Amino acid sequence: MKKILIINSLLFAAFVTNAQQKADPGKYAQYISAVDARKHLTIIASDAFEGRETGKRGADMAANYIAGEFKKMGLTAPVNGSYFLNVPLVENSLNTDFTVNGKKMAKAYDFYLPGSHADNAIKANEILFIGYGTDAEIGNTDLAGKVLLWINEDKPHEGVKTNTGFRLSDDRKKLIAAIKNKKPAIMLAANPELPAAFKEFRATILGSSLSVKPDKPEPLDASMPMILITDKVADELLKSVGKTFADLLSTAGGGANTTQIVKADVQINYHTDIKDVKAVDVVGYLPGTDLKNEVLVMSAHYDHIGLNAEGPDKVNNGADDDGSGTTAVLELARAFSQAKKDGHGQRRSLLFLANVGEEKGLLGSEYYASHPVFPLTSTITDLNIDMIGRTGFEYQGKPDSADYVYVVGSEKLSKELKQVNVKANDTYTKLKLDYKYDDPNDPEQIYYRSDHYNFAKNGIPIIFFTDGLHADYHQPSDEVSKINFPLLIKRTQLVFYTGWDLANRDTRPVVDGVVK
Repeated sequence: MKKILIINSLLFAAFVTNAQQKADPGKYAQYISAVDARKHLTIIASDAFEGRETGKRGADMAANYIAGEFKKMGLTAPVNGSYFLNVPLVENSLNTDFTVNGKKMAKAYDFYLPGSHADNAIKANEILFIGYGTDAEIGNTDLAGKVLLWINEDKPHEGVKTNTGFRLSDDRKKLIAAIKNKKPAIMLAANPELPAAFKEFRATILGSSLSVKPDKPEPLDASMPMILITDKVADELLKSVGKTFADLLSTAGGGANTTQIVKADVQINYHTDIKDVKAVDVVGYLPGTDLKNEVLVMSAHYDHIGLNAEGPDKVNNGADDDGSGTTAVLELARAFSQAKKDGHGQRRSLLFLANVGEEKGLLGSEYYASHPVFPLTSTITDLNIDMIGRTGFEYQGKPDSADYVYVVGSEKLSKELKQVNVKANDTYTKLKLDYKYDDPNDPEQIYYRSDHYNFAKNGIPIIFFTDGLHADYHQPSDEVSKINFPLLIKRTQLVFYTGWDLANRDTRPVVDGVVK
């Protein structure tokens, strides 16, 4: 009896594998069409969806639309018969009043205090400039209770500037931790790049701050907060000494005890309001055949940054970010579900995952990774798509601009995964695969900025497909009219062919990289 069952199982597996080998993936790639994609994206990125901000009506409308499409395709609803995975979030609204020498500073224009903090009121008539914050500069200076002005850049090495961006490097994080231990009241972190960053992320900054609700409530952070300030605010702080922030930058980083007391009237009051927020990831499941216990995830985030407080265009439509990726996931689901209907269902199971809260800090994927519908140990790869409908800065105006895609992280955890993707491209789509963002020193740090990262940090191989950054990123001008649909389709087909191989090969990609 056992021999017969084993033989039957082997025959079934051989039959399934042979059926897949005979299936033509090119036939099903054609179900990924510009006509269908335009239909989806025109709805998802419409003004009616109000910019799809997490926790708001527009995001709910988008989630219901995606679930409805999954249902039409015949995908299984894997969360107790539902396409929705509830993602419990908490909203922290940090209200901050910040004045310098009697002048009121504007949030997201002059400053930004990130995070959630225990209520506090700070008043001072002087500040302490600490340069780059190194031990040599601070020496034995008492920082307790002081308002600090800090250069938020890496200190030049042998006179050569390296990382001048406002995003914190590992070295700066270590400095901040050491400074916090000295109990200052607050740190004002100045960087000349902030005006451009505030323009890019203004809608996000002015929106509420969300986080995944912890199982047990945690107290608000009572340690030293750090306010990001522009160089113009720093200039105002330095008025009494007749110097600008640029002047201090040119001379900072010298010998020991180079801190400087500066007269300036500073008032900072902040208060956090907290409330629960309801949100959902949308999940559609397509069971596999002989390897159905292993799962390939195809993901994109459907949320965006919501309404625009400044006119005249009141909606941040997010057609490229990430309406294009959401549309791609719907098209991928359509292609694979059609193959299954035709008797060519894939061997491994597929999970089509539309994440919420990416723009608020990768929240939907964070929650999924800690509360997976299917075990992470059974998840072989995440193919994540975030912005694939446009041409980024570096390719604009070039003849081959329609023939590239940035491929991020494809070999960080699995060299074999990169080989699968390259083979799919060489065989079918023949795009230029640009690995620029795999450079660990790239200032944009794209690898850490979309939903794939919550899979990668759990040891699951990923590939992140994107078109890079362009002038309409996080702007109301990110409209459907600017989408290059043939390019969107070609990139989506690359994901399809990569997914087809992964879903049907005999073995899952070998993990041979290091989680970072």
